[in-house]
Amino acid sequence: MMYYLHRLSDHFIGFNVFFYVTFRAIAAAVTAFLVTLVFGNFIIRKLTALKLGQPIRAAAEVHRLAELHGGKQGTPTMGGVLLIGAVFVSSFIWARPGNRFVWLALFSMIYLGALGFVDDYLKVTKKKSEGISGRLKLVFQIALAAIVTSVFLSSPLLEVQARSLYVPFIKAPVIANMSWFTFVFFALVIVGSSNAANLTDGLDGLAIGCTITVAFAYALLSYAAGNFRIAEYLQVPFYPFAGELTVVCSALVGAGLGFLWFNCHPAKVFMGDTGSLAIGGVIGVVAICCKQEVLLIVVGGVFVIDAVSVILQVISFKTTGRRIFVMSPLHHHFELTGWKENTVIVRFWILSIIFALLGLATLKLR
Repeated sequence: MMYYLHRLSDHFIGFNVFFYVTFRAIAAAVTAFLVTLVFGNFIIRKLTALKLGQPIRAAAEVHRLAELHGGKQGTPTMGGVLLIGAVFVSSFIWARPGNRFVWLALFSMIYLGALGFVDDYLKVTKKKSEGISGRLKLVFQIALAAIVTSVFLSSPLLEVQARSLYVPFIKAPVIANMSWFTFVFFALVIVGSSNAANLTDGLDGLAIGCTITVAFAYALLSYAAGNFRIAEYLQVPFYPFAGELTVVCSALVGAGLGFLWFNCHPAKVFMGDTGSLAIGGVIGVVAICCKQEVLLIVVGGVFVIDAVSVILQVISFKTTGRRIFVMSPLHHHFELTGWKENTVIVRFWILSIIFALLGLATLKLR
């Protein structure tokens, strides 16, 4: 919306700044941060009044964890509505309205946020830690992947590059045409990123702190992909629409910082599946839009580690009857081996920063 103010630059040269993605990205981050900060307490009060408190698992195998987190029982959840709202409002104000990638990213975020909202609501009303079944979640996530794939393949301008597979350290695509596997690949990215963020959301501020670093990295990657000169210099795929995703990612950074204000230990509100499914999914869609899907494994290293720890734990227990970790995801393993919650959180944040920097470093190693 504010983008169109650059047309007034003929009357006053200062309006020209609204044309530049960099200016609008910074403005989006600040706007999202302020929106989250201003409305944070209001949302928390509403969630508390509606008695939308987080249930804590009390099963035997997680008894020690229940003891550690017992004080969090009843903390309002579904705070992801605040996060999603701030990103949407800020992006709507500062991103170029006619950009299809912006709307695809925002639609994906709201779609998965709605899925997570229903999941959280069922958990709260049933007073259990189980909401929507895993299979049904997967169906809805795959449906989103189908929508994203159709957007790309329905446009001659986007189709050819969408079918290409790029990996870090290699300039040219390793697969020029993935054909029908394009849908499968997009589904893996969206389902994987969405669920990985969801699994990481287990300690106060952990998931949102890691999201901030990943979103910041993809703000830079999107900017590079949308700028022809930079894309040519770095030898990365050029997408003319990708640059505006810098604004969306920056809005996510700002909203994340604002949400962390309330979500840091001891948390006043949890994002719930409403937030974690949404932020993971939108990051996956952004990675697809700037053709840096495989790089997400590096940039989102903490999300990947937590997700892989769960997979390994399940495989080991089902095949040998033994557990590799005291508990999965991995952050709970360290917590149950004696690390304080804040120690786990901050160390995982540090790792997330390192992973983001390593991912950005690959741009020059081609």
